[in-house]
Amino acid sequence: MVPIILVLLLALILFGAGFALKALWWIAIIVLVAWLLGFVIRPAASGGKRGRWYRW
Repeated sequence: MVPIILVLLLALILFGAGFALKALWWIAIIVLVAWLLGFVIRPAASGGKRGRWYRW
């Protein structure tokens, strides 16, 4: 009985880790696309130069 519980627990942990990693990959791709779009679509600063799209 104990080995079955351990195997099921291991499968649950691995499934949860796999789902979390897949979700993190999608979040990373979305952030990368937003970051790249920030370089393409950035407002013009004073003097006609291209401004920075971030605040720091």
